[in-house]
Amino acid sequence: MTVLHLADEGEAADLAAFLSRLLHYDRSAAVRMQSAGTALAVFGRPPSFEVLAVRAVRLAKPYEDGLEVTLDRTVSAGELLESVDEAAATATVPAAVTGPPWAGVLPPRGGWRPEPGLPEPEELRGLVAAAVAEFKSRTAGLPPEGRTRAGLDRIGREIWSRTVGDTALPVRAVHAAQALGFLRGTEIGLFSSGAWLRLRTPYGSVAVRRSGLGALDVSVR
Repeated sequence: MTVLHLADEGEAADLAAFLSRLLHYDRSAAVRMQSAGTALAVFGRPPSFEVLAVRAVRLAKPYEDGLEVTLDRTVSAGELLESVDEAAATATVPAAVTGPPWAGVLPPRGGWRPEPGLPEPEELRGLVAAAVAEFKSRTAGLPPEGRTRAGLDRIGREIWSRTVGDTALPVRAVHAAQALGFLRGTEIGLFSSGAWLRLRTPYGSVAVRRSGLGALDVSVR
């Protein structure tokens, strides 16, 4: 049993909050954990958003488990959450699980460059609120026979696939960032690397592949 020593109680609380939000959307969610030095990255894919969510956590000391000095494991998000001890700032690494397909395809680690055209943070939050309100209004206006899963999905795809400002970032990526608690503060930036776009904030990132670019520059690990 390997115990991770997080940098402080705040890091443990942030990790627990991220896992709780993922589990809100999928009770059987899995996450992929990767460590490098005193940094731990936790990747998840909340259903319906079609994005990868990334939460970086600081460790008090580098991961070390016998002869292994790096961690790369896909685990149950629920088991990881249960192991988080916020007061002690620790978490136990659960046993590996058979990862979902997305866990084998992650964004590149490097090569990220700033992308222009992203609206200001307040405008982004307003955009999400307006999109949610539009979805509720349009679905509420459907006749009873039109309130099918297909009908709801059609409206959702139309709204959430729109792009943000002068960028190729879909609205669903900003919605995911808001739902996961990332869209706070004013330090919000958009970056690209190959086929990927990444909305980055101090609280976490959301990565999505740009449409029309296929599987270019995908990291399979």
